Amino acid sequence: MSNAARRIFAATSLSCALILSAASAMAAPADTKASVEPEESNTLTIDPPKPTWFFVDGGWDSPGTSIFDGDSGKMKGMVETRRLADMAIDPAGKYYYVAETIWSKGDRGTRQDMVTVYDSSTLNLVTEITMPGRLLIGSRKNNFIVSDDGKTAYVYDFSPTSGVNIVDLTKRKLVSAIELPGCASMMPNPGVGFSALCSDGSLATVAVKGTKANITHGAPFFDATNDPIFDNFAYDRKKKETTFLTYTGQIYTAKMGAVPTVSAPFSLQAAAGVRVGDTKPLDLNWFPGGRQPMALHRPTGQLFVLMHKGEYWSHKEAGTEVWQVDLASQKVVKRFTLKEPMGNIEVSQTDKPLLFMNDEKKNGLILDVATGEEKHKIENAGAGIITVLEPS
Repeated sequence: MSNAARRIFAATSLSCALILSAASAMAAPADTKASVEPEESNTLTIDPPKPTWFFVDGGWDSPGTSIFDGDSGKMKGMVETRRLADMAIDPAGKYYYVAETIWSKGDRGTRQDMVTVYDSSTLNLVTEITMPGRLLIGSRKNNFIVSDDGKTAYVYDFSPTSGVNIVDLTKRKLVSAIELPGCASMMPNPGVGFSALCSDGSLATVAVKGTKANITHGAPFFDATNDPIFDNFAYDRKKKETTFLTYTGQIYTAKMGAVPTVSAPFSLQAAAGVRVGDTKPLDLNWFPGGRQPMALHRPTGQLFVLMHKGEYWSHKEAGTEVWQVDLASQKVVKRFTLKEPMGNIEVSQTDKPLLFMNDEKKNGLILDVATGEEKHKIENAGAGIITVLEPS
């Protein structure tokens, strides 16, 4: 028999078998006892944000901001955040707010700028508040902030000039858009409005009354050209105080008010008993670095800083150590050596604080501050900036 004849014979045999099988199935009596269990759908919910949770911005690699439990190291959920979005947590814990830009066709088409509101228990969309525009920038915690009472949001804007969109979170509508030339990186200023860092080294304070805003500037206190301030600085709601860190390692604090007062700086390196950081080229020293190089434990005034050995302008380098600074005594009280360099750091605002870090490989790390013990290492946790729930 030829090969062609064999293929025809095999196909014919298979067809006959299928026909016989189908006929047999049709002739078989139905199983009257068989039944199908009805499907039931349900929706899972999670608790409101907790002090031991931390939130990791997915950046370019993830469609959202991942929520992790610092105690267990387990993922709890995800808030949908687009690329180059900024997220803020409602001080009352009821909502997550996202300042974002989207296009109707992915990366083109009709552009939409908005503050999106999500329910913190279901993570469902609540509403969208349309913005007149905003700057397309992510990984900047202080370009989208919420007032201490949770009633107002401030969204940094650059369309076409530097400004701020003021949003009523209670009525969920835009209040006004103001121009703020040369300033960004905002912080709440309770009872006044907000303040912002400016390119001349000063703090601008914006007193907001209804739709009107009065802008004043303090005296320059840092050199924005030669020794800039890291933009992911820390604000303390209870003390109404902001802590800043410069590229050379100078630490400032500013008391918020109608006229903010800025303290004299002190050197982070001198606080550790090493040579003060400077701007000399090719001068190897300890310097702060990373995308989010500092974290403040507000209840105790302990500042945690990612440090590395390098030259000035190596401020993007990940940290090989964490230095714990007591702001009251202006002393480095502890140094943690890291197994792998880390680029972002935060700390839980709990009695027994935990350090949360991640690196460019998207590995998350949780350390016990008291012992330095590695509690959890999380693969694919994300490489974006980290947010924690602040004390109310």
